Amino acid sequence: MDNPGPPRRAAAPSPTVVLAVALGGGLGATARYGATRLWDVPVETGFPWTILAVNTLGCALIGALMVITEERGHRLARPFLGTGVLGGFTTFSAYAGGAHTLTDAGRVGPALGYLVLTLAAAMAAVWAGTAATRSLRAGSRP
Repeated sequence: MDNPGPPRRAAAPSPTVVLAVALGGGLGATARYGATRLWDVPVETGFPWTILAVNTLGCALIGALMVITEERGHRLARPFLGTGVLGGFTTFSAYAGGAHTLTDAGRVGPALGYLVLTLAAAMAAVWAGTAATRSLRAGSRP
């Protein structure tokens, strides 16, 4: 059996890509923060609907972005929009924080429901965003 040697490391991203991700992440996180200020739901007594909606919308947009950039696209489109903007907009930390806050308030049932509902909604949104974008693109081709 051949010994392939040590695993190769991925090449370090260029400073331009790192900057694109950082700028996009700042924009996405700001948009998420703005959404939580516009639609403020006290998680201790309510349900984290804002973060659920943000994560669902962001996942639909991620699905659309992957279709749009799969064939062609600027080399910074995915790092800026996908990893940066949408990565900062959708966030696991806010998702986990909402569940933690509900649990700390003694609301274990809603916390579990939130965890499952967010995961299901996110997966469905990626699928729907991908399918809708593919359908729209197929309909626009001659």
